[in-house]
Amino acid sequence: MSDLPKRLREQLASAFLPLETRVLRTDQAAEEGTAKLLVGLADGRAVECVVMREADRRTVCVSTQVGCAMGCVFCASGLAGVDRNLESHEIVEQFLHAQWTLGQQQRITHAVIMGMGEPLANLPNLLAALDTICSPESLGLSQRRITISTVGLPPAIRKLADRGVRFHLAVSLHAPNDHLRDQLVPVNRRFPIREVIAAADYFFARTGRQVTYEYVLLGGLNDRLEHAQQLADLLGRRPVHVNLIAYNPVAGLPYRTPTEHAVREFARYLKRRGIVVHVRKTKGRRIEAACGQLRLRHRDPATLAAAGAASSGGAGR
Repeated sequence: MSDLPKRLREQLASAFLPLETRVLRTDQAAEEGTAKLLVGLADGRAVECVVMREADRRTVCVSTQVGCAMGCVFCASGLAGVDRNLESHEIVEQFLHAQWTLGQQQRITHAVIMGMGEPLANLPNLLAALDTICSPESLGLSQRRITISTVGLPPAIRKLADRGVRFHLAVSLHAPNDHLRDQLVPVNRRFPIREVIAAADYFFARTGRQVTYEYVLLGGLNDRLEHAQQLADLLGRRPVHVNLIAYNPVAGLPYRTPTEHAVREFARYLKRRGIVVHVRKTKGRRIEAACGQLRLRHRDPATLAAAGAASSGGAGR
C-alpha cells in the first residue's frame, strides 16, 4: 500500500502478519489436475491440503488437526498420532493457499473436510472457519458445496445436526460388520456401527441432507462379495450414497489396492440392491496424495516404516 506513509507501513509490518501459515512444498500431478500443499504452521508443525481440478469443479480438501487420533490402520494421517487441533484461522488459511494455487482465473467451487484429522473432534474451530469461508466477504462458498467427513462420532454428529447446517455428511465406514471394523477403525470399539448409523439417520432427519458412506476397499480384506452383501443389508433402504475408494497405497503399510474386478463386482452388487454407488476416481497417487504421506515424508521418513512394521501384525495380515 504505497499510498500509506512509509513509517506506518513499517509499523504495520512489525505488528501484523498477513498470514500465520506458509506453503512449505507443493507437489503437482498436472495430468490429473491435482496439487498437494504442505502447509507450515507457526509452531513448526505442518498439515496438508489438496487442490483437485475436474471439469468445472475446483475442490479443496483441508485438514482440521495436526495428525489424527482415530488410528485407522491403513491411513498415513494418524501414524504419528495427533499433536493438536488446528485453530480456525489455520483452517481458513488452507483455503486461501488453495485459492492462490488455482490463480485468479479459477475459483474454489467445492470443499471436502477430509484431510488430516477427525473434523468432528475439532468441531467449534471447524465451524468458525467455515462461517468465514462461506461469508460473502470471504470466498462465499455455499454450505451445500461443503462435505464434512467423520470416522463416526455419534455425539458430535448429533450436535452438528442440531446446528441446522446445510453441509453434507460423509461417514467413513470401511467395513460392514463390527468385527472387521474393530480391526480397521479402532474407535468402533467405543462407537459401534449401529450407533454411528443411528446418528447419521438423525442427521438426515434434522437437515434433509443425504448421508454419504465412504468405504475404502482394501485388497483381499474388505472387498469381497460377502462384504458387499453385508453392507447392503446394513444400509437397507436408506436414501444414502456410497463412495467406493480403491486404497491408495502408503509406503511401509501392508495393505494393497483391490483389483479392478473386485471393485467392479462390489459396486455392481450394491447397485443391484438399489444403493446409489460412486466409484471414486483415484487421483494424486504419483504425488502421494493419500492424507498424511507428504507430511510424514517431510517430517520423518522413518516413521512410515516403523508404523508399517507395527501394522503388519494386525488387520492387514
